[in-house]
Amino acid sequence: MSSESGGADPAQESKAPRRTPFERVALVLQGGGALGSYQGGVYQALAEADLHPDWVSGISIGAFNSAIIAGNPPPKRVERLRQFWETVCASPLGIPFFRYFDLSDDLIHETVNQARAWNILMFGAPNFFVPRPPQTMMFPGGVHRASVYDNTPVRATLAKLVDFDLINEGRMRFSVGAVDVASGNFVYFDTATHRIGVEHVLASGSLPPSFPATEVDGRHYWDGGLVSNTPMQWVLDSRPRRDTLAFQVDLWPARGALPKDLIDVEVRHKEIVYSSRTRAATDHYKSAQKVRNALSVLLAKLPEELRHAEETKILAEHADDKVCNVAHLIYRSKRYEGYSKDFEFSRRTMEEHWAAGYRDAQITLEDPDVLRLPDRLEGVRTFDLGLDRPD
Repeated sequence: MSSESGGADPAQESKAPRRTPFERVALVLQGGGALGSYQGGVYQALAEADLHPDWVSGISIGAFNSAIIAGNPPPKRVERLRQFWETVCASPLGIPFFRYFDLSDDLIHETVNQARAWNILMFGAPNFFVPRPPQTMMFPGGVHRASVYDNTPVRATLAKLVDFDLINEGRMRFSVGAVDVASGNFVYFDTATHRIGVEHVLASGSLPPSFPATEVDGRHYWDGGLVSNTPMQWVLDSRPRRDTLAFQVDLWPARGALPKDLIDVEVRHKEIVYSSRTRAATDHYKSAQKVRNALSVLLAKLPEELRHAEETKILAEHADDKVCNVAHLIYRSKRYEGYSKDFEFSRRTMEEHWAAGYRDAQITLEDPDVLRLPDRLEGVRTFDLGLDRPD
């Protein structure tokens, strides 16, 4: 089991023709529960633009979306994502609650959303998770039942929607992050080093205390978001490095307004914990890659007598001239969504999130620089076109 940063690129990584000059297109999906349908909208826009990733990596709900994308041929991916989200966002009792409310007023919209979320808390989400009986929560009888909900249903859902043999063929690199409960270590399950099964995906989304730890090869794992809610560093630090176009799809904004009441405090707390400081990580990579690129240029100018020195060999291990564009797509929730936004699995809200992701991806792709290689000395360019979009 490999937990070293980046691992090695699999030899069979996709070499299909693409519409960009980049050697690799990566899709990086953050965790965020019910907010994850935003990522479905983003992927739909990328697919329509013929931008199919060579590598998809996710945490938590991002791992589920990643598995559906990697585990289906391109013509089926959007359809399968829709099928997953429409299934888990149906009413748990089969009754379309609150469908006919006028939600133009934010207060009414917030009230309806909270009522929907309460419905999920009480009865679960279809084909995803169901509440355990109270006596089971008090006396669970083992690590596999020590949780508020039983997430066994989603195992069958993923098995139905994901072709794991296709994932393991390696046409698209796939990686998901999880936390070893016993050691506290963060681990990536990656097609470069593992044969992926449904248990690896579930491990990445086993958020306690809602869900129990998932066993993989005799060890137990919790949701990767407990340590890092984005696999961006794993992708960017992979060796050998390649010219990369990375779409980082976040469900929690790092930036936000000062909270004005206790509900705002809880919302902002979640955002800060789960945003995983994506921009800070990207800025660090940008600075480091600029140094690596400059070092590569400098080493090429060394006189012959210095090129074989031991010091030069050490420096050469850290030098490269690869470049990267990172396009941030960040879901910015509406005022009426509130504290329950990550577990408010309802069809109407799912459609809102999906549409937002689709729109944000379209806006991003309208900038021609996103698909162009940056200057070699510049190294890395970042884009967050949503910053200028009004809420």
